[in-house]
Amino acid sequence: MASQADDDLVASKTEGYKVGEKKTVEEYAKLDQNDESLNRWKASLGIATGAPLAVTPGDTRRCVIQSLALEVEGRPDIVIDLTAPGSIEALKGKPFIIKEGAKFRMKANFKVQHDVLSGLKYLQVVKRKGIRVGKDEEMLGSYPPNTVDKPLYEKKFSQDEAPTGMMARGHYDAVSKFIDDDDHTHLKFEWSFDITKEWK
Repeated sequence: MASQADDDLVASKTEGYKVGEKKTVEEYAKLDQNDESLNRWKASLGIATGAPLAVTPGDTRRCVIQSLALEVEGRPDIVIDLTAPGSIEALKGKPFIIKEGAKFRMKANFKVQHDVLSGLKYLQVVKRKGIRVGKDEEMLGSYPPNTVDKPLYEKKFSQDEAPTGMMARGHYDAVSKFIDDDDHTHLKFEWSFDITKEWK
C-alpha cells in the first residue's frame, strides 16, 4: 500500500502526451544525417559532439545528482555534496535556515551517463507538523550523456520567497525526488528547513 508521502510525490501527467520511442545516443546521432536543421538541433543538445565522459564500471545509473545548493540573495550558497558518504541521510537532521521574506532558489548539479535522459522533473512536498503546506513540480528538461567538454549540468530552479510573519516561522519537513518521463526515480530524499525572523 502506498504511503501518503508517495501519493504526494506523483508527477502530473499531460493529457494526450505519450513518451516517444526510446533511442540510444548513437541512433539519435544517425537520425536524418542529411537534415541540416536537425543536425544543428542535435549539436545544441550535445548529441554526437565531444568525447563521452568515462563512467565508473558497474554504475548503471542514468542520472547522478552530484550536489544540491540553496541560493539566497546576498548570502553565500549552502552546498550539499551528495557524493560524500552519508550526505543524503544527514539532510533531514540538518535543516537549512531561511530568513522570513528572503528570496531563494534551489540549484542542482548532475551528470547524465549511458543514454539520453528524457523529461527530468523535480518534485517536492513540504509539510509542517505533518500537514502538507506545499507541493512543487519543476520540469528540468531532457539531456544527452555528459561529455569531456561538458562534464556536468547545472539547473537553477524557479525563485521562491519565504513566507513572513509569526505563524510562518518554524520548522518544515520536505520530501523531494528527481524523476523522468519513464517514472524512474533517480534520487529521493528527505530534508528540512527552518523559517526564522533573522539569519542565524
